[in-house]
Amino acid sequence: ADFFEDEAIQHVLKYKPWWVDAHKKMIALQRESHQEHNTPTFVVFSEEEREQLRKFTNKSYLLDKRSRHYVYLGLIDILLAYCYEICVNEGDKNVESSWNIRKLSATLCWLESFTSIHDVLISFGRRVLCYPLHRHFGLVTRAFNDTVMILQLGKAAVLKCLLDIHKAFRENDPAYILNDLFITDYCIWIQKTKSKKLAALSESLQKTTLAKSHIGFELEELEAAAVLVQEEESVLKAAGTVSKQQLPSSESETSDSEESSSTSSSETEGSDSDERESSTSEDGRINSLQGTLQEERTAPLIDCNGLSQGTNASTFEVSDEKSKVYLQSTSVPGKLVEELEKQMHTAIRLSEQPEELATASCILQEQEENRVSEPDGFSKGTAEKGNFLEVSSKTNPLLFLCSTNEDE
Repeated sequence: ADFFEDEAIQHVLKYKPWWVDAHKKMIALQRESHQEHNTPTFVVFSEEEREQLRKFTNKSYLLDKRSRHYVYLGLIDILLAYCYEICVNEGDKNVESSWNIRKLSATLCWLESFTSIHDVLISFGRRVLCYPLHRHFGLVTRAFNDTVMILQLGKAAVLKCLLDIHKAFRENDPAYILNDLFITDYCIWIQKTKSKKLAALSESLQKTTLAKSHIGFELEELEAAAVLVQEEESVLKAAGTVSKQQLPSSESETSDSEESSSTSSSETEGSDSDERESSTSEDGRINSLQGTLQEERTAPLIDCNGLSQGTNASTFEVSDEKSKVYLQSTSVPGKLVEELEKQMHTAIRLSEQPEELATASCILQEQEENRVSEPDGFSKGTAEKGNFLEVSSKTNPLLFLCSTNEDE
């Protein structure tokens, strides 16, 4: 994430600590006079740092060659962690400062003893890419260059950095123990170190190189894979924008297809039953027949053939075809059938015995469920002796002749 979204990394890399200006002054002065000057002129200690130096006791350290080697490499490790902390926080201290220094330094965190400068760089690089908030290889390179500058400035610059570390550890609860183990002794020992030793150490550090392949995390392969994934995502985003631009036209096409599918479904629904088609075509005849029924309010009884009994046959004659059409009209699902059924329930009373009443109710229930009645059943009923329905006292009754087949 820090490799691609490196805005914060690039911002902190622009910070220049105090040793950058001091190093530039020293290099410029050396070019002018071609002589080496004492570094204390470029490094200034504050009054607090002077007071801190007065509290240290004077000690002498008897170190053999191997021990001095370990001490110098440990010094490089501590300075690398300190340079990272100064660069990331831009010279300001916070609650994480002591944690950054001791976690990035294997000498302080794990009491490690290194045998070569390259091992120190590899350990520091691995820890920078694992532990802190900002994990970027550019910070490793920056800390490396800053450490070289500090060592070139001499033991005064190194002592100033060690005093700053001592102060940070002193204000932190678990880290103050490291002052007793390492930092205090380093501050006393570095004052008696020869400047030539530090100059040789800086040269050796400057000659050492550290690449991503040395760290052992397969950084180059992972970064190459991440670049490929980023390119694929950019291509997908571009394709997504193009598809969004083409979306309105596709929506119109889908609406057209929906309309065509709705029309085709309506056609299939219309062609499901031939009876519905024939009944809908005869709506005009059904309405005229209903008006004729309403005119003949005084007719007492109507048989299945459409002839009124007790009145003139000429006033209300219905042919067999019209009766079939009317019977087929009951299969039309709509308000007309519902109104007819309601009127049949409210205005019709059966005048037969209870057994025949059950028969008539079964016929009415069958008409409600199926809503499709065959005219043949009624034509057969006309041949038999029918069961008559009494005329209701309510206005506008619809009277039918309901007959049952005793043989059936």
